[in-house]
Amino acid sequence: MLITKARMMTALAAILSLGSAQAAETSDQTVEDTIVVTGRYLSIDQLNAVKTPTPILNVPQSLSIVTRAQIEDQAFTSIGDILRYTPGLAVSQGEGHRDSIIIRGNQSTADFFLDGLRDDVQYYRPLYNLEQVEILRGSNALLFGRGGGGGVINRVTKTAQLDEDFAGLNASVDTFGAYQLAGDVNTVLSDAIAFRLNAYGEHLESHRDVFDGERYAINPTFTFDLGARTQAVLSYEYMSDDRVVDRGVPSVSVANGPDAPLEGYRDTFFGDADGNNTTLDASIYRGRVEHTFSDALRGNVTVQYADYDKLYQNIYAAGFDATTDTLTLDGYRDPTTRQNLIIQGNLVGEFATGPFQHTLLLGAEYGDQSTTNARQDTLFAATQDDQISVSLTDPVVVPSYTFTSNVRDRSSDVEFVSLYLQDQIDITDQFKLVLGGRYDRFDVAVLDRLAISPTDDGRRGRVDEEFSPRLGAIYKPAENVSVYVSYAETFLPSSGDQFLTLTTTSEDIEPQRFENTEVGVKWDFAERLSLTTALFRLERGQFTTVDPDDPSIVTLVPGSTTEGFEVQLLGRLTDQWTVNAGYSYLDSTVEGGAFDGNATRQTPENMISIWNEYQATDQLALALGVTYQDSFFVLENNAVEVPDYTRVDAAVFYDLTEQTRLQLNIENLLDEEYFPDAHSNDNISTGKPLNARLTIRHRF
Repeated sequence: MLITKARMMTALAAILSLGSAQAAETSDQTVEDTIVVTGRYLSIDQLNAVKTPTPILNVPQSLSIVTRAQIEDQAFTSIGDILRYTPGLAVSQGEGHRDSIIIRGNQSTADFFLDGLRDDVQYYRPLYNLEQVEILRGSNALLFGRGGGGGVINRVTKTAQLDEDFAGLNASVDTFGAYQLAGDVNTVLSDAIAFRLNAYGEHLESHRDVFDGERYAINPTFTFDLGARTQAVLSYEYMSDDRVVDRGVPSVSVANGPDAPLEGYRDTFFGDADGNNTTLDASIYRGRVEHTFSDALRGNVTVQYADYDKLYQNIYAAGFDATTDTLTLDGYRDPTTRQNLIIQGNLVGEFATGPFQHTLLLGAEYGDQSTTNARQDTLFAATQDDQISVSLTDPVVVPSYTFTSNVRDRSSDVEFVSLYLQDQIDITDQFKLVLGGRYDRFDVAVLDRLAISPTDDGRRGRVDEEFSPRLGAIYKPAENVSVYVSYAETFLPSSGDQFLTLTTTSEDIEPQRFENTEVGVKWDFAERLSLTTALFRLERGQFTTVDPDDPSIVTLVPGSTTEGFEVQLLGRLTDQWTVNAGYSYLDSTVEGGAFDGNATRQTPENMISIWNEYQATDQLALALGVTYQDSFFVLENNAVEVPDYTRVDAAVFYDLTEQTRLQLNIENLLDEEYFPDAHSNDNISTGKPLNARLTIRHRF
């Protein structure tokens, strides 16, 4: 499907006609757009990525909001769980130690935000302390800054509430032996001070032979009412994660076609039970002050300091020869530390100029990020090399090895300054414009210690100054219908999303650029049911991909284009029946170079997800979910194709009392054998077999 500008205008005209036809039928309906609890309203009070008090109907961008209730009902425990039920997004393996996402054909390990602030370290993000997760698709540097080529994920955390005392306790266990305990306590200390504590602990298990782990986190917050117009929130979060690193199974040659994942080894661990491990210790301190200057002007300032200490090491499959049953093993050890200081301020003003109403956003952001990273290769005793070939056995026997001295030893310092301005203009009650731009100055300095020589001090650096525009137009044929068209840009510096790839060559490379053009419709059928659609074209400039045979070799790719369509239906069909259904079509193609015409990495053409929940009685509810993911190529060379799959999930909820709920979630009800994601051509994850999780929730 080729989405030219002419076709997009034709589609927009058709959408406008549809919206106008619906206006006559729905003009007398009253639609509530300010239901903060259900996440249908994105407000500055929620401190999220949109930053202005704008109903979702008036946001010219495709987005999804996953509420706390949905996280609990579907027993989500990770960002990956959430994305499998979100249109337009796919999950990448992340080498078994980090969140990694594919949004509209673009992979990232850094496009994550926490309460609107950048959260770009590579780790698995917990969900225990969240109010909701906001998933915004399409490039938009004005709101997010650098990166976010395909979109971003923003987690909104719980804060202390000044109006009531409450507490909750959740406990769960699954058929693999994993279990979790989480608590949430809110206490009003005085008329002006409230305290809230969220904490959880988790033991990890899965279907894989040797996988396990432990993680826990604690998040105290204070809310201070400093007067009628000022409020402050202070929070601290500590996270610890210690788990086995699992990189799945290798691929196997297939006659007359691309290679495919190795089948029949769903539970087999292709690594070292003692050597595959990742640990994380993270501390995040945050303070926010919000002040209302007048009925028409308010603002906030947030300061965040975060300290991360991350280590992962692994043995993994680097190739498999089915003719000789020979497995190639490789590995490395990788420690990283990072300290992030980010300060962000926003002013939102509402005023009129003649007949036009304005919502003006003025913001600034400053960041200072310091990172150290090293890598040591494996050294197998039998080969005195970083790779070794062994016979495939079950379990896999890993020969003796050690780790070498550093083969990479770098540190980086990043300083960025951003200024952004956006005006939402109500031309009439039906027609609105969104105009804005962002200026970013990104200054990165890298010290490559292994490059130091008499003629090279090992220092690399680059300064980029970028202006990123955002344009949007919204037409509302009825109060509960909006039709929009938008254009936005973003960029990614040549040092990459983790700042450590800057070399003497990449110092001279301009940042990657992304352009997103989109038309869409948002329609609230009624107070409790909404339909959103989007037709888009995302153009990506020059980027890099690793050589599948040698990850140390980086190949430049001239660019890619993703064209697609998304639709989501969310809400209550009847008083008893709730549905969340999504579909996305993605045609993502490499433009130019050695891979010209190939599909981009890990971009399924079709993805479908449906979650139905039915309230059978006052106490009993039933749920059924289905996810379908089309086949995809692992890397841009399209040498390995992962097959499509359909997974069925189910749940039963029973309220023992008004305060206590018993919940049973069943994953992969039909015991489908499937491969949900991958990292490289020989690191492909295996899906979990039929399993169940039993949860009890109690509210005090």
